[in-house]
Amino acid sequence: MTFRLTLQPANVFFTPKTLHRFPKAFNFLSQISITMSESDQPDSINPTSQNVLQTTQNYPVPLSPPLPSVSKNIELTRAMSASSKSSLFSLSKNDVVYEDQWLIVVNKPQGIYCESVLESVPKLLFDSAESGTEANVPELHLANRLDRDTSGVMIITKSHKVAAKLVKAFTDHKVSKTYIARCIGSAPKWERITVKSGHGRSKFGAWRVYAASDVGRTLPGGSVVRDMETSFEIISINGQGSFKEPSEFRTDEDNIVVVEEKAVIDGDANKDEILVRARPRSGRTHQIRLHCQYLGISIRGDVKYEGVSEWKGITYDGHELHAESLSLEHPITGLPVMFRAPVPSWACEALQP
Repeated sequence: MTFRLTLQPANVFFTPKTLHRFPKAFNFLSQISITMSESDQPDSINPTSQNVLQTTQNYPVPLSPPLPSVSKNIELTRAMSASSKSSLFSLSKNDVVYEDQWLIVVNKPQGIYCESVLESVPKLLFDSAESGTEANVPELHLANRLDRDTSGVMIITKSHKVAAKLVKAFTDHKVSKTYIARCIGSAPKWERITVKSGHGRSKFGAWRVYAASDVGRTLPGGSVVRDMETSFEIISINGQGSFKEPSEFRTDEDNIVVVEEKAVIDGDANKDEILVRARPRSGRTHQIRLHCQYLGISIRGDVKYEGVSEWKGITYDGHELHAESLSLEHPITGLPVMFRAPVPSWACEALQP
């Protein structure tokens, strides 16, 4: 077998699984600078390095950092804890935000998997049925999903028909969503801001922020960079501020950041506690968490995206992100509705000086 190798100023990425198939190439590669990684792409390219291999395709470079090494063990511990808690989880009437013959809307607790919430609905419906009335279990479906450690509003439909209508509403961006997050970082100079960027991950990588101009480009593994847009507003900084209703959310059309390069974050700057409200215009995985990281105000407890796991002597078991509200047209009646989950205790604490 003949190996045709082209020397270019870039890093090359192989996995152990592919290297063992090319022993001659491996002997050569071991003599030059190679990074064996399962991450997306090198975070930077050294134009002065002339003796490094380049992959055959020029992939987009992520603009947010890879997962911190400390996050792996913490996330594993959290996942095991959540698995144990979820297996014992049972919804109560206090968790129900709204219910009719087509929908049941609940407030998902932090550290519980969505599937466990769905599995506990039949028992809740049975317990809620009037005495002597047989409770028929409907066809239950999750209309939206939340990350394991994200609390807040979840809609569960009671038929295939309603589920299909809601899936279309979410896909067509006809559902307005607001979230609350407690962040740690330097107090922003903005009151409202909108961030537009790319979003994606390679076959083996984590979700990362990409340049807005990279949207549509192919990543390793065949996926493509997709658009991602989130609007933020400050609620309080170090307890100074006041809580606003979700309906009062306003964007600043004059303060829009179109991401094209890495953010410059001063790691030595003073750290403040910042309570923000976020409105995602798209529905990408970990969208708010990624954009908070990019803005230099990672969510407290979000170790996957550089959030502190310990703050002022307290260790946090999960990130502090809450799905506050969902506004949409009811899938059957067509009437406008807003479903809101109660504000979590950590958000109330953030408003105290």
